[in-house]
Amino acid sequence: MVTPDLAPRNGASPATRRSGPVFRAAALIGWVALSAVLPGAAHLRAGRWRTGLLLLGGYLTVVVAVACVAVGADAGLAGRALGWLGQISLVFAACAVAWFWLVVRSYVVLRPGRLPRKGQILTGLVAGVLAVVVAVPFAIAARYVRVSEQTLDSLFAAQGGTAQAGGAVRRDDPWAGRDRVNVLLLGGDWGDNRIGMRTDSINVASVDVRTGNTVLLGLPRNLEHVRFPPGSAMAARFPFGFQLPEYRPGWREDLLFSVWQYADDHPELFGGRRHMGAEVLKETVGHILGLRIDWYALVNIWGFAKMIDALGGLVVAVDRDIVYGLHNEGTVRAGTRRLNGTEALWYARSRTFSDDFDRMHRQRCVLGALLSQADPATVLTRFTEIAAATRRIISTDVPRPMLEHLVPLAWKVKHATITSLQFVPPLINTAYPDWDRIRLLTARAIRASVHAQAGPSATPSGSPPALGPHRHRHSLPPPSPTPVLPPPGTPSPIDDGCGAPHTAMAR
Repeated sequence: MVTPDLAPRNGASPATRRSGPVFRAAALIGWVALSAVLPGAAHLRAGRWRTGLLLLGGYLTVVVAVACVAVGADAGLAGRALGWLGQISLVFAACAVAWFWLVVRSYVVLRPGRLPRKGQILTGLVAGVLAVVVAVPFAIAARYVRVSEQTLDSLFAAQGGTAQAGGAVRRDDPWAGRDRVNVLLLGGDWGDNRIGMRTDSINVASVDVRTGNTVLLGLPRNLEHVRFPPGSAMAARFPFGFQLPEYRPGWREDLLFSVWQYADDHPELFGGRRHMGAEVLKETVGHILGLRIDWYALVNIWGFAKMIDALGGLVVAVDRDIVYGLHNEGTVRAGTRRLNGTEALWYARSRTFSDDFDRMHRQRCVLGALLSQADPATVLTRFTEIAAATRRIISTDVPRPMLEHLVPLAWKVKHATITSLQFVPPLINTAYPDWDRIRLLTARAIRASVHAQAGPSATPSGSPPALGPHRHRHSLPPPSPTPVLPPPGTPSPIDDGCGAPHTAMAR
């Protein structure tokens, strides 16, 4: 008597005849899928031991090497990787092709021809889809890296860059022996529909290269009688400060925000050299603060809205209704809300029913929100849009070779203490600035930043103390102490007075 499992094929039940090909097809796809994550598995299953062991051994060697690099990786490695973007893009593209070929080849070595015709068609389609699926992430990564390289090349000077004025970038000492770098951060309003360019937002980020502790120094756009560095062409033209005749009654252009444009409009002051606005403004702001400005970064405020939209908006605590427009065209309503690009732009820019100094405060709040909310996950998911927006709205003189060193410094800043000092009334008089006081307060703020560190949160003012063993629960707490206000000119956290975004947002 023949047992059922050894019975001739013709004598098998219909269910058995149907399950055989189905099982073989499922097993084939399973081995192909396993090969996609463990190269060589299908070859070992097919008896091709040499090829299978070679694939598996090579794959495991690469995985171990990558894991070792990842464990020891730091921000410095990420910075150095910016110089290898072209090679990295090629590696990812090669991986996409290799993984596609691996899946297809794994399918072939398992001899799908032994399956019925329908099984061959079905497994072939599944294997093809699987080959595409495993190749796509590598292809996307290659594209992202390529876009990154193009964006960086378009933003930063690739040749002839200097770490600071007059000094080449040195790998062993990129900061030229200095313990701080100072970057001029500008918001400008140039565009096709505007004549010239005004720097409406003027800040300097002074960064400790060892700790990342940063002081953000804000100068008002309407600073008058601006003084220029002694011996400079602008100082020779304006020995008693920046003064121009009114171009119409009550309207003046001799304020800090127009220094860039004036220098661009008068190349004869610089021996015929054109586009001197950025260099002149760097020297001027540095002279005002008593600092050496290393580089500048200029953001087009009209393109700023596109950047915010690319990030998915910013959550900002709006303390009051902000009306904007020459004729009160719109309002950013009070409340903690997610602002789109246009709303964030007008929140930071509006002077309707307010002034330049209130606007500086709101700009600082938007900058703080941007620093805290531009997390890597958001940037990655919206990478292409952000890169495209960045190319159109940012201008800078940071040299390309310095990026290798700026990336780890930016990582330090992200996890360090950031304070802010805004030179606004009553701290200074914008019509008659006390230049010595500005430099003195700047120096104090930087000294305080050197030793600043995050501490434990203080008990909120007015909250009752913990009950001791001799205190009855119904006894009244002592009156809250009178808060001690810091002296004028003391730096404050960058988000001081901006409110705290909450999970429940107003609509």
